[in-house]
Amino acid sequence: MTDAYIYDALRTPRGKGKPDGALHEVSAVRLSADVLDALVARNGLDSRLIEDVIWGNVTQIGEQGACLARSAVLLSGLDESVPGVSVNRFCASGLEAVNMAAGQVMGGQGEAYIAGGVESMSRVPMGTDGGAIAADPELAMKAYFVPQGISSDIIATRYGFDRDTCDAYAVESQKRAARAWEEGRFARSVTPVRDRNGLEILARDELPRPGTDMQSLGALKPSFRELGEVMPGFDAVALMKYPELERIEHVHHAGNSSGIADGAAGVLIGSKAFGEAAGLTPRARIRATAKIGSDPTIMLTGPVPVSRRVLERAGMSADDIDIFEVNEAFASVVLRFMQAFDLDHDRVNVNGGAIAMGHPLGATGAMILGTVLDELERSDRETALTTLCIGSGMGAATIIERV
Repeated sequence: MTDAYIYDALRTPRGKGKPDGALHEVSAVRLSADVLDALVARNGLDSRLIEDVIWGNVTQIGEQGACLARSAVLLSGLDESVPGVSVNRFCASGLEAVNMAAGQVMGGQGEAYIAGGVESMSRVPMGTDGGAIAADPELAMKAYFVPQGISSDIIATRYGFDRDTCDAYAVESQKRAARAWEEGRFARSVTPVRDRNGLEILARDELPRPGTDMQSLGALKPSFRELGEVMPGFDAVALMKYPELERIEHVHHAGNSSGIADGAAGVLIGSKAFGEAAGLTPRARIRATAKIGSDPTIMLTGPVPVSRRVLERAGMSADDIDIFEVNEAFASVVLRFMQAFDLDHDRVNVNGGAIAMGHPLGATGAMILGTVLDELERSDRETALTTLCIGSGMGAATIIERV
């Protein structure tokens, strides 16, 4: 089997995913095209060498519909011979795009790909595409559907994470993100977003609040209590599935949950032969990938079983991994991951995560893969595991090693 290598990774800054966010006036297709162009330009690449652009995108409706990947290719400076395909594995779409590209290289179906994803949550709000999992009563009842916020509180309740523990995790995420920006740890991966006149719109993540402390978070009301306890009363649904819990403790709020964000990210993936032909040096090898289905009600526990699967596939244990990058959808998701593998926080999300910097759904998986690759190089370490929880109960993971 052919090895798949990462040659480069770039992302935009994350903009606040609201109408007053810095990237609100920039469409998802433009964000995507700019990342594609930046990857090609930085690597002096003949775009005709690219077999495909595989692009994650969750809310595939309106201006994010109609195969956004191909639209981005056509808007970019890439040759029109480069095709594009959009993929949706919810929050892991960007990482799934990378894993699909790696699988194509490993299987000999192409020599080079650009994979990643995008989401403009300010322009195309989350959930506006509908979906049977929430809207079809037959499926919703069968799956004991509850919104993700309720799921995060179920995790906290089941595994014993109280409000202070979740808030303390969020404060640390903010501190780590602030330090990473101050020390220039993201400098290699972030490409500024500019308008059509070349004027800079956004050069760094817009969401972080470095002054966050336990007192400021303590003033926030739980975001999902009314949704669970009043109308439509999703706690009752959860307790039918998990009667042993007796009640759901609502501990999550805007400060210890991922921020709504806009952004795009891309990863250049190829074989050794591609790198030699293009005059490029690989930065890492993709050692193993995996995906899994998990309980659709608690929903967000997929990182644990999928990480066990990808470690087994790679012939490794958690002790063999230097750094873990676990998407911070909610504080309890990462706390449960560290609990399950008995991990010290010093090895997990060392530069903060989505609680501080935001979670542009279709892009995040590719973003955090680039982040952990940069950190491996900065800290002179060798291996990393990247994983995300996924709506409706799934998980995705990737192990990379420096070369």
